[in-house]
Amino acid sequence: MPSLKDLKNRIASVKSTRKITSAMKMVAASKLRRAQEQAEATRPYAERMARMLASLSANLVLTDTSPKLIAGTGKEDVCLLLVVTSDRGLCGGFNGTVVREARRQIKQLRAEGKQVKIFCVGRKGRDLLRREFAESIVHSVQDIGRKRVGFGDAHGVTEKLLELYEGGQFDTCRLVYNRFKSAISQITTVQQLIPAAPPAANENQPQEAVAPYEFEPGEEEILAQILPKNLALQVFGALLESAAGEQGARMTAMDNATRNAGDMINRLTLNYNRSRQAYITKELIEIISGAEAI
Repeated sequence: MPSLKDLKNRIASVKSTRKITSAMKMVAASKLRRAQEQAEATRPYAERMARMLASLSANLVLTDTSPKLIAGTGKEDVCLLLVVTSDRGLCGGFNGTVVREARRQIKQLRAEGKQVKIFCVGRKGRDLLRREFAESIVHSVQDIGRKRVGFGDAHGVTEKLLELYEGGQFDTCRLVYNRFKSAISQITTVQQLIPAAPPAANENQPQEAVAPYEFEPGEEEILAQILPKNLALQVFGALLESAAGEQGARMTAMDNATRNAGDMINRLTLNYNRSRQAYITKELIEIISGAEAI
């Protein structure tokens, strides 16, 4: 049975931990508000860009001169997974869900006879995937958006993606990240980046009337300019969604940790009081026994 001093030291230690987790919860809540506003403000641009690309490519006949970002390389032998996680931990299962989905994608693609390469954005994803797929990681980026995610961060990732694609390092690219839903919920999402996939039709959304357009210059020339910008925008949106989800997951995890620390303090205090009472009772019995012996 631990001594009174041990219990007292344990209570003090847990109280210190509770102060830290409570402070981290407040910091995460403050960062979450800004990250959520930034992520939600970017969604309409990404959706509108996808609709514009769909309109441009609706009547486009793919030929050898078509942009490779939409026409592809003509094969699907090598797939690159762009895995977006955080650089820091203490955010519950936020990184674990992304890594599990990435592992599932890797095993599925390999079962189909395809070669898989990994591009890691975030230190946690790189460290977890390196244990099992170290030979497949071709590039990794850390410390993105340490203070705030900017478009320059997404532009740097996009430039590296285009460099690998133009160099023939892969044929298709999929993005794996956590899409922010609420402070306690994130949706693990897999999105095809290269070649650009048309947006999925929404049955509940009314179809817009499509007016006939004449493009000047032609659709292929416009797409050649817009596709790299759309790729950067999609990566930027994923980084913002991941940043908001990370802060939400951290706030929730620290809130749970703070409440658990409070419960542990109550249990330890109860044990301390019982041990102290038993110690006092034992001393009284010894004193009374000694007095009776005299």
